[in-house]
Amino acid sequence: MSTQAFDYHSLTKHRRIVLLTDGYSTPFLAKTAINLLRYRQSHIAAVLDVAAAGKLAQEVFGTGGEVPIVANLLEVPEADALYVGIAPPGGKLPVTWQPTVLQGIERGLDVVSGLHDFLCANPSYVDAAARQGVHLVDVRKNSYRDIATGNGLSSRCTRIHTVGHDCSLGKMVVSVEMQLGLERAGHRASFLATGQTGIMLSGRGVPVDCVIADFVNGAIEQLVLSDQDADFQLIEGQGSITHPAYSAVTLGLLHGCAPDGLVYCYEAGRTHVKGLDNIPLPRIEDQIEILLKISNLRHPCQLIGIAVNTRTMDRAAARKEVEQAEQRFGLPACDVYRDGPDKLVQAALQLRQRILSETNGSSGLRPPV
Repeated sequence: MSTQAFDYHSLTKHRRIVLLTDGYSTPFLAKTAINLLRYRQSHIAAVLDVAAAGKLAQEVFGTGGEVPIVANLLEVPEADALYVGIAPPGGKLPVTWQPTVLQGIERGLDVVSGLHDFLCANPSYVDAAARQGVHLVDVRKNSYRDIATGNGLSSRCTRIHTVGHDCSLGKMVVSVEMQLGLERAGHRASFLATGQTGIMLSGRGVPVDCVIADFVNGAIEQLVLSDQDADFQLIEGQGSITHPAYSAVTLGLLHGCAPDGLVYCYEAGRTHVKGLDNIPLPRIEDQIEILLKISNLRHPCQLIGIAVNTRTMDRAAARKEVEQAEQRFGLPACDVYRDGPDKLVQAALQLRQRILSETNGSSGLRPPV
């Protein structure tokens, strides 16, 4: 049994996962469950939510197909893991879930949580896990203690980083969809997760919002350095550079991964900061200008595309929004949820071609990183 060090890659070995969202099955709160249903559907045995029991995941979450929603773990006899499927502000585990978590442990399930409220800090969970020989996996628990050096980044690996207008816009989904699209185009592309859900999907990454501030840049730099044999790295963004609560994480990511290209994400129609409804969002052009200035202080970087989240619109309005975004910014734009990532994939390929052309020029080198 282990409650501390755990190989993230082992998360990908779970094949009969129950997602726990009981009472929190909304798009904002259950985004971890939603993305696990989207990208690991074949590994999801059920979702646990008493109020929605008897329905299918597709009906409640808009994804997940025929994955059943159940009221009790006893309805999933062959489960191998219980995943906390929510990401609420503040990262607290609901107190009412304690009996369910203990039931999962007693049934021999690994329990996986990406919340700030660590499982391994609860003596009841730790004692039960020791008796049953199962893992308590706190995805955000980490021991990163390296500062960034600014050295060693390869010009042969093109780094694309998603940034955004606000939180919960789909930056992770855009990164994953671009990675999959680039692989379909015949390139080796790596998705580098920086949040709990991405780590649960890919089995690796840095839980950046739980890294000590001095070591954020260094942790992300080490993540990038760990896989530079790829043609492309798609680095998941977090927060926003102007968010009153989360701007520090965004800056650490920008300087830690030293991106060659940015993809800017925004949700059509959103006017105020998520969770801080009294604070209006800044003008997109102003935010893009700040992002590019900050990025280029560290490494040459350009904006290559716009990812528009049109979830609140019908198809006709969404199409118009995307067309207007292309005209407004003079860049390829798309909604990866509705239309796929092809435009952004092409923009990434063009960026790589330009970089390699510069690299193979008379000096043979890009500006130092």
